[in-house]
Amino acid sequence: MSEQSSSAPALEPETLQPRGVGTLPWVLLLGAVVLVLLLELALGVVWIPLRDVFSLLLGLESSVDRWHRIVLDFRLPRALTALIAGSALGVCGLLLQTTFRNPLADPWFFGLVHSARLGVALFVVISGSFGSTVLASLGLLSNLGLAISAGLGALAMTSVLLLLAPRVGAVTLLLSGLMLGQTASGLISVVMHFTTEAQSRAFTQWNDGTFVHVGFSQLGILVAIVALGFACSVLLAKPLNILLLGENYARTLGLAVERSRRATVAVAAVLAGAVTAFCGPVAFLGILAPHLARVLFRSADHRVLLPACALLGAGLATLADLIVHLPWSRHFLHLNAMLGLVGGPTVVLLLLRGYGSREAS
Repeated sequence: MSEQSSSAPALEPETLQPRGVGTLPWVLLLGAVVLVLLLELALGVVWIPLRDVFSLLLGLESSVDRWHRIVLDFRLPRALTALIAGSALGVCGLLLQTTFRNPLADPWFFGLVHSARLGVALFVVISGSFGSTVLASLGLLSNLGLAISAGLGALAMTSVLLLLAPRVGAVTLLLSGLMLGQTASGLISVVMHFTTEAQSRAFTQWNDGTFVHVGFSQLGILVAIVALGFACSVLLAKPLNILLLGENYARTLGLAVERSRRATVAVAAVLAGAVTAFCGPVAFLGILAPHLARVLFRSADHRVLLPACALLGAGLATLADLIVHLPWSRHFLHLNAMLGLVGGPTVVLLLLRGYGSREAS
């Protein structure tokens, strides 16, 4: 028996039976996301009353003229980016955890984020080789080209992991993803070492995860890519449910296992690459959202988990961004630091409570 089949933890399919999920969890979750979104628009260096936020969102006038620019031009794009990026990473984490049968699978830990950054770095270098004026004319590095290069970088990593998965155990696969991700980070440093100062400045905004640099023009492309990824994820919900029952049983049901896996990792790469392209390396959302969704809805059914992960990822990302941008006297908080305060202990808890004990047995 291979190491993969003997040691990799399988997600339990006992809650796959088709049954209704109460409306209360959905109402509470959606209400929490909306509340955090409104607070994101209202709170900051300048406090804006919620009634004025509602007025501005409805196209009406606010009590103070300058609030229009603060809410609609600065805070709204950042809040919408947090919602879209968080939901994409939440769904991406769920896809990876199911495909690799690994509850610790995450775009960050599996190296997708860093390989996507490597794709962006290569795009910066290639674009800059045509001259600084060409690079400047591309705007934000040519939004579509940026997303494509990041997606290809993430896809390359998922392809390598997919080749390794049948040959190694779950922990080995996880460590391989971490090490390959660090290798990609090292290659980024090497690539940027041979660039010009203008090219290096163009890349610096991707060194840290943030939702600040995305405007409405970039947001439109991000929404389109994420919407496509979500549509494909919905189509994959039934194959993903079957995969939870085990590969052999899935084949007896007529599922093309390898084809489903390739499709799933491709969708995960697109989601992770798109978010990384515009927001930089955002950590921990891919591991937090799926586990919280399973706890909240007590289900392993992907027809339930996919929208739940999207909402939870959106809410967590917006909440973290809200905390970062509160009117602190000193601004040392970063997005990944806030997510790490919850994500780090969650990973340790998973290792100590269930995952680690199964690996040791």
